[in-house]
This record gives sequence, structure tokens and C-alpha cells, in this order.
Amino acid sequence: MDVVYLKEKHHIASPYEQYVRSGTPDQFANWQNIYEKTQLADQDRRLIESFVRRINVIALSGIWCGDCVQQCPLIQRIAQTNPVCIDLRWLDRDEHIDLQKKLAINAGHRVPVLIFCAEDYELVSWYGDRTLSRYRNMAKQQLGASCPLPSAAVSDDELAASLHDWVEQFERVHLLLRLSTRLRQKHGD
Repeated sequence: MDVVYLKEKHHIASPYEQYVRSGTPDQFANWQNIYEKTQLADQDRRLIESFVRRINVIALSGIWCGDCVQQCPLIQRIAQTNPVCIDLRWLDRDEHIDLQKKLAINAGHRVPVLIFCAEDYELVSWYGDRTLSRYRNMAKQQLGASCPLPSAAVSDDELAASLHDWVEQFERVHLLLRLSTRLRQKHGD
């Protein structure tokens, strides 16, 4: 994926509130419920607040998706902790089939998937669809279904573990940017 393509996708993507409100009232309520249940641990909050490199993030999601309901509000919590350095924008997977095809995981069109870009939209990383904690919980419960219902209950422990998994992805990207020779030369640090 080239810089121009990623920049264009980021610019046409929606802010979180607009994206979440694009769904039905029930879908919005499901997302809001998870959002209200979660807070970053103090250690994770301080870590995200310490970021100094800009990260442009494109979230490919589905407002209708159970996995997105259970993870995307967590991602928003991370981004809002340092809005100066994290510019997170949202795209609907089904409206951006061109991007969806580029991000197939195990030959499937899964969501959520995050695309992490540097300040100049150079591709840094992409990650999705579920965190390790989410997969562990699914395996433990032997759900069988490929996607949970959007209104399915999620334990506080699983939310906290998934939130931390996402924090680690943001930290990994930030460290990659912070240690980048190209960006260190540009910023003189």
C-alpha cells in the first residue's frame, strides 16, 4: 500500500463518534456499553501519554460486527489518551472493498483491522482481527461461532486483557517510529 493511497483512506475515514452513530440505535448502544465499561490502567495511560511520534491509524471495522463491538471502543480509549500523537479514523469494511481485499487474514475479510502509518503515511504495521486475549477466551469457551453476537456479554477481565493487548500494539508501533533512523534524522533526536 502506497503513501498516497493510505493518506487518502485516512482523510476520508470518520472520527469515532460519527462512525459509531452511523449504525442503528441498538448498535450504538452496544458500542457505548463497552466504551463506558473500560478505562486504561494507569500504567498504560502514562505509556500512551508519553508518545512523541505521530501515528495515523486507519481502523477497518463493521458497526454490525460483534468482535468490533468488543474491541473498537477499547481502541478508541487508547487513541483519545493522546490525540496529539494518535489520529485514529474509522472506515466501514463493506464500503471499502479495495482496502478489505488488501488486508485479508487467513483468506478471510476479518475486522477489526488497524493500519498504522507514520506521520507521512508510510506504512508501519497492520494488526487484526482479534487480540491474543480474545482468542484465548474464545478457545476457553469453545464458542464455535465465527463471530459473537454484538450484544454478548464480555467479562471485565477479558476487556482489560484485550485493552492491554491493543496498548502493546500501539506501543510497538510507537517504538518502531521512535527508533526509526529516517524519523530520528528528520526530528533531530
